[in-house]
Amino acid sequence: MCRGGGIDSDSDVDFAGRANWLRAAVLGANDGLVSTASLMLGVGAVKHEVRAMVISGFAGLLAGACSMAIGEFVSVCSQRDVEIAQLDRDGKRGGDEERALPSPVQAAAASALAFSVGALLPLLAAGFIVGYKLRVAVVVAVATLALAAFGVVGAVLGRAPVVRSSARVVVGGLAAMGLTFGLMRLFRASGI
Repeated sequence: MCRGGGIDSDSDVDFAGRANWLRAAVLGANDGLVSTASLMLGVGAVKHEVRAMVISGFAGLLAGACSMAIGEFVSVCSQRDVEIAQLDRDGKRGGDEERALPSPVQAAAASALAFSVGALLPLLAAGFIVGYKLRVAVVVAVATLALAAFGVVGAVLGRAPVVRSSARVVVGGLAAMGLTFGLMRLFRASGI
């Protein structure tokens, strides 16, 4: 690090540390976007009303944000327990290394926030469009553009290949949305 707090070069950047928070943020936003858009499209395949799609999306946002927060909290608590046990073992061997321990509450809040940001995109896209076909097309288009953006941001921050990273995120998201829509369309066709 420079004295002014800047970074001298790539060799001073902790890419492993950056990868941990980046993974959590991108995963949370991507999961919020894909699961909410897929849920909305799945419900929309059976019920064309805008209200049904928006309510299902909002319920998905709430459930998903809670699930991500709880999952991240439990995961980071477990990680913290392991690190504390390791510090205790190191202390008994004469080591006096101190390191910052991860915060379960901070991780849970960040995960819930990232999920919510991703989930809001298809909700906002669908909430103002009355026509069914246009609404579905806009949700898919907004989700695709956001997935591409998440892929680019993740690649740039992680110094990974942009095209491959972005393509992987977009293809995975489109597959989830298409599969959900297609399978739920069968329920409409069968009259269930």
